[in-house]
Amino acid sequence: QVQVVESGGGLVQAGGSLRLSCAVSGTMFSFYTMGWYRQAPGKQRELVAGITSGGSPNYSDSVKGRFTISKGSAKNTVYLQMNSLKPEDTAVYYCKARMLEPQNDYWGQGTQVTVSS
Repeated sequence: QVQVVESGGGLVQAGGSLRLSCAVSGTMFSFYTMGWYRQAPGKQRELVAGITSGGSPNYSDSVKGRFTISKGSAKNTVYLQMNSLKPEDTAVYYCKARMLEPQNDYWGQGTQVTVSS
């Protein structure tokens, strides 16, 4: 009964900022990795940013320097701070939590981010 819930999406103008939140509930265990993915119409879902349980981040080249992924103070929470947003960032953003023993991936329902010109 693990659930992943995202929040924070919305409509912003180019150059603006949004902060996405992801919270995992229903498990007593910490995540192995958590990540933010996005999918724009007609495109494949892609990894935007990921973070390990130890706090080590990684980013796609398209968002590096603009987005920051971080762990929250609460267990199994992750944030994605998105700055200097561009219209090409428009997509549905999904949070994924990877758990171990047994390994399984849990996905949120997605949150729409729309960046206007």
